[in-house]
Amino acid sequence: MKRDVLNSPRLTELKKRRQKAILNKILISFACLAVIFFFLVYLSRLSSLQVGGIEVSGNKVVDTQSITDTVQKEIAGKYLWLFPKSDILIYPEGNIKNNLQNKFTRLKNISLFVGNDKVLKITVDERTPSYIWCGAEPQTRATGAIRASAPEENCYFMDAGGYIFDVAPYFSGEVYFKFYGTAGMGAYFSKQNFQQLVSFMDILVSLGLKPVALYKTADGDMQIFLSGINSAGTSPKILLRADADLKIVAENLQAALDTEPLLSKFKNNYSKLQYIDLRFRNKVYDKFQ
Repeated sequence: MKRDVLNSPRLTELKKRRQKAILNKILISFACLAVIFFFLVYLSRLSSLQVGGIEVSGNKVVDTQSITDTVQKEIAGKYLWLFPKSDILIYPEGNIKNNLQNKFTRLKNISLFVGNDKVLKITVDERTPSYIWCGAEPQTRATGAIRASAPEENCYFMDAGGYIFDVAPYFSGEVYFKFYGTAGMGAYFSKQNFQQLVSFMDILVSLGLKPVALYKTADGDMQIFLSGINSAGTSPKILLRADADLKIVAENLQAALDTEPLLSKFKNNYSKLQYIDLRFRNKVYDKFQ
């Protein structure tokens, strides 16, 4: 009797009506979503919402037209084959920044802004050369001499933070301090302790020394080459351990240079200096020819 009530024509009809109502709601929802979707597609294609031009400022070395061409390629396509990337509301800001920095490693900071005139304004900040990186190891390593100018070397500019960013031309003389060691374009040279290395170079200068190049060997130890060629035909150098506390090393070196016998040897026989070895804690070793 109960099963007959549940399967009565009246209840069956109510179930059909309920299912039909649910289906209609689903169809209406899909229809509304479709209308909204295509309305958004229509809006995204309005000429009043398209990037009307590109302006570049702040660049001094990187070519303006090259930057503009790169940006135009980024906003030329469409999202999902429907929404134009040139829409000022959805243009690919992140991709533009990434592509510009990958293509032009000299660019450090990039900001984008669309003004009321619909012009995409791109402001860039270029890296300033402070040093040069000239490869994994000195090409003159076999002779033990670092030449101030070596036309056969392929060198790259580095900024004050040790970032290698652009090809450097040949310089005659000691124009830039040189770094050697495993690195490469678009990478940092010894990022973890680069500022400590630079500070140590400044200390050497204050002690009357003239460092011109630093070579970080494969095992991480460092050789700092001083200006000039000694009587043996090699460059005098300072030897450091990779894990050295450069503050303590600098104090030990200063104490040694102010104390005999190194004080006299350094003053009277600098042209015969081969190396000063600072690799041993609280000890300073030197060798003169």
